[in-house]
Amino acid sequence: MAHDFSLNRRTLLKGAGALGLLGATAGLPLRRALAAGKLTVGFIYVGPRDDFGYNQAHAQGAAAVKAAFPNVTVLEEENVPETIEVQKTIESMINLDGAGLIFPTSFGYYDPHVMKMAEKYPDVTFLHCGGLWAEGHPKNAHSYFGYIDEPQYLSGIVAGHASKTKKLGFVAAKPIPQVLRNINAFTLGARSVDPTITTQVIFTGDWSMPVKEAEATNSLADQGADVVTCHVDSPKVVVETAERRGMFTCGYHATQAPLAPKGYLTGAEWNWESLYPRFVKDVLAGTDIPSLVRGGLKEGIVKTSAYGAAAPEAGRAAADAVKAQFTAGDFAIFKGPIRDNKGGTVIAAGTTHGQTDIALEKMDYLVEGVIGATA
Repeated sequence: MAHDFSLNRRTLLKGAGALGLLGATAGLPLRRALAAGKLTVGFIYVGPRDDFGYNQAHAQGAAAVKAAFPNVTVLEEENVPETIEVQKTIESMINLDGAGLIFPTSFGYYDPHVMKMAEKYPDVTFLHCGGLWAEGHPKNAHSYFGYIDEPQYLSGIVAGHASKTKKLGFVAAKPIPQVLRNINAFTLGARSVDPTITTQVIFTGDWSMPVKEAEATNSLADQGADVVTCHVDSPKVVVETAERRGMFTCGYHATQAPLAPKGYLTGAEWNWESLYPRFVKDVLAGTDIPSLVRGGLKEGIVKTSAYGAAAPEAGRAAADAVKAQFTAGDFAIFKGPIRDNKGGTVIAAGTTHGQTDIALEKMDYLVEGVIGATA
């Protein structure tokens, strides 16, 4: 099995001496391979690649690379924790398989693991998901991310049209800026339809907490929420629980439509199937890749799930109209005046925070209409 084989390769490279010996000789064969138009690409996932969520979205990107480049060798390793294990996986892919391009896809892989490996293997290109590259980091350690709050806003619009109770639910892992940004975008989208709509948020405490995710979804249903979405690694439990409770759902990371044939409305998805082949093409051509790559709907880095049967026509039309504005670069989610759920003004009238505004990277509040707290 591919997964077991990868584990054995990591075991073979456990010894520090062996790592050093192989690492010293990795550069020359790699340069020869690239010169001959050949490339081995490694994808590393923190969880199972069929999780209906974060990891599956990346695996779909790997599949797109396979389809676009039949002569490129694609390696995949799943269930690799954010520890020294990721370094062992990287060493294995480079030294035993000759990988010249590595996609370490989990946020916690970057510091210190990817940076350490990038320094050790300057001829290898590292493309890390998370947008963490900064000046002074290794030049071969690139970073990319997408503005997924854009499709979250569109999900909110559809949810706002679908809801009868005007009570939405959001199951979230941790109150970090990226999660808060998604909760706020979803809520602002819904309240653009009806300003009386509220979003109840429940934080589970970590990225993969299936029992707590089920409990949170049931609690939201008990409190009258009739639409639920989430920001956790695998939305599978949330979506399946909501479907059993007769709720509508908006997905995240990848499509969960097969899990909720009755209640799935739409969702916010990563479009790695579009981005990853572009990266591979650039590496093969020797084209410089920016140190930090970001984009949203306009750049094709994120997308919306296909509308489910439950999505109302009015919601589809309203979301499509705003989507066209996003694609044209004419729409801003975080445009003042915006108040937080404590009554304070967080974005003043006349102030707009565009997607590249650093203020959004430091978001520490929940907008008016969200029921919940960040601490």
